[in-house]
Amino acid sequence: MASEQKKRERAAAAPADVSGPRIVMLLSVLALTLLGLVMIYSASSISAISEEISSASYLIDQLKFVAVGVVAAGVLWKLIPYRVWAGPAVWVIWGISIVLLLLTAIMGLAANGAQRWLLLGPISLQPSEFVKIALVLVAARLFSELRSGTLDMRGFIVQVIIFIIIPTGFLFTTQSDLGTTAIIALGVLGVMWLGEVPLRTILAVIGAMILFALAATVFSSYRSDRFLYLNPWNDGEGGMGNGYQIIHSYYAFSEGGLFGSGLGNSREKYLYLPESETDFIFAIIGEELGFVGAMAVILVFLAILWAGMRIARAATDDFGAMVAGSLTIMLVFQAFLNIGCVIGVFPTTGKPLPFISSGGSSLIASYMMVGIILAVSEDVSGRDVYERRRDNLEIVRPAKKAR
Repeated sequence: MASEQKKRERAAAAPADVSGPRIVMLLSVLALTLLGLVMIYSASSISAISEEISSASYLIDQLKFVAVGVVAAGVLWKLIPYRVWAGPAVWVIWGISIVLLLLTAIMGLAANGAQRWLLLGPISLQPSEFVKIALVLVAARLFSELRSGTLDMRGFIVQVIIFIIIPTGFLFTTQSDLGTTAIIALGVLGVMWLGEVPLRTILAVIGAMILFALAATVFSSYRSDRFLYLNPWNDGEGGMGNGYQIIHSYYAFSEGGLFGSGLGNSREKYLYLPESETDFIFAIIGEELGFVGAMAVILVFLAILWAGMRIARAATDDFGAMVAGSLTIMLVFQAFLNIGCVIGVFPTTGKPLPFISSGGSSLIASYMMVGIILAVSEDVSGRDVYERRRDNLEIVRPAKKAR
């Protein structure tokens, strides 16, 4: 009885190296979600009225997605230990993801020149948002098995090709989605870094990824046209063609100035800036809340990065560290990819701003990643320092002497 009581007390009191980052993670996600709800209502109300629907329609839909996402995160955090993904369950998730990718390629909905959405009854979803989670979990499992000696190098390479590279290539080919491909690549790089892969190997992989991105851009007029963001007024139509969206994003930031025009006072949301409630909502934040508000959003994402990496550092095993760290890197990279596109640092990729942009698939997937990261912290909180040290012990057999 005394031993059980001690375990319960220990589990209730999370160690300082996890409790602080966990609180920062939760508060940051809450802050971004609340800001997102406010900005979605502000940015979408005019579009909704023009569509002859309620001005709060987009907000109501987003509230439903938030509810689903919170439940999913709670289940992944409290009910499913993260080590489940080191077992057969990860192949179930991988298989479901591949099926959804195939269905999207066969019967997906096309919009804005890309076939990335799948309609299942009344539900419309973007499978690639969930595929990226599955592929990173598989990568963490494979690298963990390689480190432990369960998998030899040849088997490891074969499985990486089959279970990660081929699905990613299929996603890129069928959906023409370089943004999601880049996010998956950064997630896998995060696994490699946290898995202590030699720096030379990581640099070689980065070089190959850069070459692939350049080739995918140069040999595709669809993507190379997006380099007009470097001078959007020179789009052949005086800024009314492919440069139109980024020009009006610039206008939004210039009108916002240091402190913004005031909440709800955006001019660009009056049907001037396309996708103002989704991919380009950060421009509306800059317009209404100014440079100060935009920087606050960036700082919150940096807080998520700090919290997630601290949780990864405190993980009880390599698999937990790779999962928590890589998902954090992937989540924050998507945020900065979106912000970079909106401010004209990168060409437009069509990736939403996590927790803020309107849309269900991205929001739910973002919550799921947070739930898995918190599950890693939950495992740490139930162990004292001696148990963690014991779990990290490795027995190395001495090499046999050559005869």
